[in-house]
Amino acid sequence: MTNFATANVCAKGAYLFTKQKMSMKKIMIMNLAVAAMMLTSCASKKALTECQTENKSLTASLQSAKEDLAGKNARITSLEEQIASQKQALEASKKAYQALQSSLDKSLTNASQNNISIEKLVDQINESNQYIRHLVEVKSKSDSLNLVLQNNLTRSLSKEELKEVDVQVLKGVVYISLADNMLYKSGSYEINDRASETLSKIAKIIKDYKDYDVLIEGNTDDVPITRENIRNNWDLSCLRASSVVQALQTKYGVDPKRLTAGGRGEYNPIADNATATGKQRNRRTQIIITPKLDEFMDLIGQAPKE
Repeated sequence: MTNFATANVCAKGAYLFTKQKMSMKKIMIMNLAVAAMMLTSCASKKALTECQTENKSLTASLQSAKEDLAGKNARITSLEEQIASQKQALEASKKAYQALQSSLDKSLTNASQNNISIEKLVDQINESNQYIRHLVEVKSKSDSLNLVLQNNLTRSLSKEELKEVDVQVLKGVVYISLADNMLYKSGSYEINDRASETLSKIAKIIKDYKDYDVLIEGNTDDVPITRENIRNNWDLSCLRASSVVQALQTKYGVDPKRLTAGGRGEYNPIADNATATGKQRNRRTQIIITPKLDEFMDLIGQAPKE
């Protein structure tokens, strides 16, 4: 082989080596580029995930802030309404105060014009207070007497009688309620013999309390009466009350001037007439014992003059 040929071979070898070396560099550069792209892609996904997480947190915070703001706005609205209401109440109070002040000024002017002295006004107030105390004392005395009357009535009746007689004090009035089957013969206004002993005990109590008037009140259920000589329940209730009044007068010596008979028919029920028990309760006669009306009117007449 000549020197030229050898040089040529060497040159080719060097070229091939150089070319191979460049190819390897390209491959390495491409690999580095791919690696860089992959790293960049991973970094981008991580950043995106972090952004999404932060966005969710910010969105939740925003929603919470909106709800808090809405609550505070509602509270502000409620406070504004309360303030407006209080302002209205204040205005009304101011008007009422002005009216009272005007009335007071007018009263003072009238007092001055009529030469009414302070001493006279004080005397009138004291007189009114004395009258009020007097009324309270009278009422307390009346209530006490009524309770004593009730106790005396209850003690005088037997256990069997108390099953058919109810004694109560309501608003300063004594009510003695008697069942119709204890007082009267069936379907009649005539008093039966069984009622005599009970009426005698009640009459004794009435006679002991001479400062009381007595009202006898008949009551029926809503079943129409069918007897020929009684037109309706009005008649029956009045006739039954009249029978008791006459018995108290003629048999037991109660002063007739203290007695009043009245009937309320079926129009004063104390129970439902739809049941047999209710009808039985409504068929009753009440003896109502009250302070004398003329004494009450005398008491009213003691009121201080204006």
